[in-house]
Amino acid sequence: MKKNMGSLDKGIRIVIAIAISLLYYFDVIQGTLAYILMAFAIIFLLTSFISFCPLYTPFGWNTCKRK
Repeated sequence: MKKNMGSLDKGIRIVIAIAISLLYYFDVIQGTLAYILMAFAIIFLLTSFISFCPLYTPFGWNTCKRK
């Protein structure tokens, strides 16, 4: 896998995942919506840690700065 996510993109995804987790923790979101958003939060965290987003590949997007 070739990295295709930059540090800003990863940071934004981590902040969104934390925000979703806090909304769930404080019972702001509940039920099916909570489960769907938590799934997105987990996906955001995983893609941030591996620096690869599979959805960027078909579109040819790359936010990673190349040296």
